[in-house]
Amino acid sequence: MTEQPHKPEGSGLASFGQSHGQSQKEETLFILKELEAKPNITQRDLSSRLNISLGKTNYLLRELILKGFIKVKNFTENPGKLRKIHYLLTEKGLEEKFRLLQHFLQIKEVEYNKLKQEMEYSLNGKAGRLWGLSPKGTVPNANA
Repeated sequence: MTEQPHKPEGSGLASFGQSHGQSQKEETLFILKELEAKPNITQRDLSSRLNISLGKTNYLLRELILKGFIKVKNFTENPGKLRKIHYLLTEKGLEEKFRLLQHFLQIKEVEYNKLKQEMEYSLNGKAGRLWGLSPKGTVPNANA
């Protein structure tokens, strides 16, 4: 039995109204991370962990191979047996993984700063006064 996916259904940037391209970037990063950690993972396990169809998983893997991000190594020579395949990240694939990690880190930093500003505004604005907080977000001295 495989462990639960790192990416729960409906999570990620696509659920926040990002473009479909953003979702594919997220899937690409997830695939690169999974293949680096488990080079012998099956397409079926990968599709299950990504919560996408087996066909889409196959398509994404083929695209990564065409772009030179991964190599496929077949470890079974016997024609009657199931093929054992290992997916290996290339140097170009590692660079892409790093680039995507930077991309998503920048997005998360912007989201964090927006939320921080909204929270500061709420604590310093009307919401803060409704909660009995002073404009600086602290509880006023009851003895004053």
